[in-house]
Amino acid sequence: MDYSRYTNLDVTKKDNVITIAFNRPETFNAINDAVHKELVSIFPAVNQDDDIDIIILTGNGGAFSAGGDLRMLRDQHRDAVATSKGIHQDRILQNAILDLEKPMIAKVNGPAVGLGCTLALFCDFVFATPNSKFADPHVSVGLVAGDGGAYLWPMLVGYARARKYLLTGAFIDAEEAANIGLITDVVSEDELDATVEKIVTKLLNTPKYAVRWTKASINAGLKVTANAVIDLSAAFENVSMFMEDHKIAVEAMMDRTKPDLKGK
Repeated sequence: MDYSRYTNLDVTKKDNVITIAFNRPETFNAINDAVHKELVSIFPAVNQDDDIDIIILTGNGGAFSAGGDLRMLRDQHRDAVATSKGIHQDRILQNAILDLEKPMIAKVNGPAVGLGCTLALFCDFVFATPNSKFADPHVSVGLVAGDGGAYLWPMLVGYARARKYLLTGAFIDAEEAANIGLITDVVSEDELDATVEKIVTKLLNTPKYAVRWTKASINAGLKVTANAVIDLSAAFENVSMFMEDHKIAVEAMMDRTKPDLKGK
């Protein structure tokens, strides 16, 4: 299968392992509409590619992904067509990843925020360097956590911890993320590539259909929860994109000032 058409994602293939890297390092790999479209396309393509057994997801430069591009969010404010289209694509993306039987490894080399964090947490293994941070700060920009965090975080760390982070938008460092079970492990920057390669080798030397169908069995329960949450959280997120506090928060972040959201 030809992956040369992807430009916002840096796609490399070696034997039966594919590496998908966010490729907007100048924006800390923020996800704009172009990146979003490529993400929606690539996971079904990989799922159908018989030459691929393992996926590695990472980011070029000093970040995994900063999440939604602020300029895109500002421009979409109160645009019903643009916001509903983005939400619809997001639901397609979540379901495509939940249906992916091939194991996926996140190699996190910096901040993983918002949708970027969600995409990392969808992976079966998440290895992060000590300087990495994780957050789903939708509420910080006046949005509902509608891209998967509302069901992923409780499944991974329990409802009490999920509320702590999702309702405040707080960041969590890699060490704490590993300690509470949000990610697999934290490893030094020098050891990150070798750690991922070790897992890849282990998986390649394990019967692949046993691995795939075990993953599918694990994801079956997650899909039940996802299907109970995803429509409501996506609808609420779409509505919150029309709120004035969302616009105020986004513009303040772009101006690097503190938004005045009291009573909004």
